[in-house]
Amino acid sequence: MKFSLSSQSQFSQRPPFRHRAPQRRFQAELWHLLNKALYSRGVTIHPGKAGPSTRGLGHLALFQGQIQLSLKCHTDQLYRSSMPLGDMRTPLLSDSFDAPEEPLPCDPGNPTVGILGSGDYSRSLAVRLIACGYRVVVGSRNPKHIATGLFPDGVQLLTQREAMVGTEKVVFAALYPEHYHTLVGLRDVLAGKVLVDVSNATRLNSGEPSNAERLAELFPESRVVKGFNVVSAWALQTGAHDGSRQVLISSDCPEAKRTVIQLARCMSFLAVDMGGLATSRHIEDAPLRLFPSWGGPLMVTFLLILFFYGYNFLRGVLMPYLSRGQNNFYQLPLETVNETLPAVALVILALVYLPGLWAAALQLVRGTKYSRFPGWLDHWMGRRKQLGLLSFLCAGLHAVYSMCLTLRRASQYRLLDAAYRQVKAGVEHSWEEPQAWRSDLYLSSGILGLGVLTLLAITSLPSVGNALNWREFTFVQSGLGYAALTLSIMHTLFFGWDFAFFSFAYPYYMPPTYLLALILPCLVLVGRLILALPCLAFRLAKIRRGWESPCHHPPQTHEDTANGVLPRDLSGDV
Repeated sequence: MKFSLSSQSQFSQRPPFRHRAPQRRFQAELWHLLNKALYSRGVTIHPGKAGPSTRGLGHLALFQGQIQLSLKCHTDQLYRSSMPLGDMRTPLLSDSFDAPEEPLPCDPGNPTVGILGSGDYSRSLAVRLIACGYRVVVGSRNPKHIATGLFPDGVQLLTQREAMVGTEKVVFAALYPEHYHTLVGLRDVLAGKVLVDVSNATRLNSGEPSNAERLAELFPESRVVKGFNVVSAWALQTGAHDGSRQVLISSDCPEAKRTVIQLARCMSFLAVDMGGLATSRHIEDAPLRLFPSWGGPLMVTFLLILFFYGYNFLRGVLMPYLSRGQNNFYQLPLETVNETLPAVALVILALVYLPGLWAAALQLVRGTKYSRFPGWLDHWMGRRKQLGLLSFLCAGLHAVYSMCLTLRRASQYRLLDAAYRQVKAGVEHSWEEPQAWRSDLYLSSGILGLGVLTLLAITSLPSVGNALNWREFTFVQSGLGYAALTLSIMHTLFFGWDFAFFSFAYPYYMPPTYLLALILPCLVLVGRLILALPCLAFRLAKIRRGWESPCHHPPQTHEDTANGVLPRDLSGDV
């Protein structure tokens, strides 16, 4: 007898409610065997998350002869003993399980995993391990005080010593480091077992030994492994997604490290070998770092906002009040902010592409790519993504603020005043062709620039960027990036129009804000055009492919040749 895994079986009638319990047992047993077959292919599935494509893969695995015979014999016996005759009309696997949270049956081949501690993280570990088919025992100092139903069905709640005696190989130490001394009495039962430390540091760069190293000193006969501390309890219960899939592993015992890596893979996580146990200090510090790569870009953005906002306040609010008594303080919450944001966005966008030009200039001057960049330049180039996202944020806020300008009461007053002055002057038509072109051009270029910036922000997402090859990624981040910079410069120029050529544009000898914001972006754009000249572009391409200028090498002496030192190949390395 062969069972079809397709959900479009001709036997589509659902069984009566009284027959669903044996059917669920049969489905769970079948899924357990199917999961073992797919695991040999690197696939891990859960009954509640399996769609038609997953079942199709399982169908293919069955008919390739991997488990066809054993599954046939096992299912024949199980089906005859547990399923009523009426269930012959029901498909084995429906599109959705009635109880998707039902864990897989424990595989006798899987070792029993022990967990020391009964807190939230211990419960999340137990849920994940049970869902992956492992047997779990939890050791607690007072197992009778644990509320009923706190842990999933199938988890044994025992004392710490009883749990460690029943554990075969792997033990998770899911308790705070200050309680490690309470485990000293378990040294004899933990000897030879893999002890996984999941704790985190309490403060950054403390200079003291890590929690895992302290645990290794307390249990010298156990093989301590650092891991799972960067995975949250929420990720354990709901499933791993994107960045939360990574599990950093370190240990001085290669065999114990392989065991934990294999366990992490069975739990659908991506294990990353970080080396020996000495690296556990960095692993424990990782969850405590708050956006470590954003500190510099945020500081630059804050300083630019502070500068341009202060300049606009001084030029448009404070100086008119001191000189003429004109009260413009109402402009501070909206209008002054809206004048600041586009300037900040434009300068930050120029800062994204300026280090690339600087690096290209250094390579052209040095005639080689093998000399290291200065530390500040290397750090700057590593923060270009963050700078670009902050530029996109300021540009988006500028667009929202601009749309809100006409909703202000001050704008309505200005419109009424302009209409009154036009009527009083007897002007019937106020149409000005140049101003109409100006407004349409600067709005159109601004919208296009924001659209390209949006595309750049989307491609900076890891899930999107990883789907692009190198040429596509370079085209988007470099080609479209310079297009966004050009459109932003055009937007600013059309906004200013010929205003900068009149003396009244410089009250108190202070130039308009947009002129200050245009200096750096225009320099970056001119620099990029210079590097695009064939004479420079060809030489830069040769250098980046490994060619080196002859003047870069010192002259070789006769002693170097006699000692067998050959001239370095100038054709380039791959």
